[in-house]
This record gives sequence, structure tokens and C-alpha cells, in this order.
Amino acid sequence: MVSFSVNKRRVNLDVDPSTPLLWALRENLGLTGTKYGCGIAQCGACTVHLNGEAIRSCVAPVSRAAGKEVTTIEGLSSDLSHPLQRAWIAEDVPQCGYCQSGQLMSAALLLREKPQPTDEDIDEAMTGNICRCGTYPRIRKAIHRAAGMMAKGEAR
Repeated sequence: MVSFSVNKRRVNLDVDPSTPLLWALRENLGLTGTKYGCGIAQCGACTVHLNGEAIRSCVAPVSRAAGKEVTTIEGLSSDLSHPLQRAWIAEDVPQCGYCQSGQLMSAALLLREKPQPTDEDIDEAMTGNICRCGTYPRIRKAIHRAAGMMAKGEAR
């Protein structure tokens, strides 16, 4: 049994402790916003927060989450009210959308650590999050927009 919190809700899972956190989230908890991309922690589609730090859930065993707090894209906001989600929509960032949950989770951590990031800060923080559609300029623009919204107190 592995016990942890997901999006501020306590869960107890009867799974093999070596099960990747990604599969525990998707298959056992029905939280399908976190995506499987490469399976080797290289693309970023599976990014979640573990105790406030971004991790690649495809290679993290569920046992790593024991006693900790996991935040998935569903925990960022259930109604698209988070400034990043609003900015993503306003800037029309997604094309296929597959990588977007990982992109958003990485961007959320960036804005927590650097509320007014430079282009260089964004590029560095988002490195490793692959967008096969190449929407990087829109991602950068959306992060700047969200930072502005948050600075104006437009955060939920």
C-alpha cells in the first residue's frame, strides 16, 4: 500500500511500489491529463509536481510519492482559471496539445520561482519539454502573459 496526496486529496493505492507514478495516476486514479510520451524522462509530457518540484512521472516509482503531495495538471485548476491556463488559451498555444500538460506544469514551477522571468529564464526552465508541433514562441509569449496576469493580482 502506497499512501500520498494527489491534488490535495489523500489516496491509498494497493500497487507494486515500483510502478511508475505516471501509471498509478492514469490507471489507478483516472487522472489522465498527465501524458505518456517517451518513457525515459526525455520529453516532459509526464511532468508533475512532487512536493512542489517538477519530476518526470514516467520514471519515478510510485513509492517515491509515499507521504508526499503530488500535483497534476488537474490540480493546477479544474476550471481553466489558473493564469497559465488562461494565457495558454489566449495565445492559442496548443496545436495537437499532447505535450501541454507537461509544459504547463513546468511553467507553473518557473513562475513560482521567478514571477517575472526573462526569455532566457523561460528557455532554460522549459528545456527538456519537447513540443513536436514547435509552438515554443507561443509558449514563451503565454508564460510572459501569465506572469503579467499574476503580477496584476489576476491569479485565482
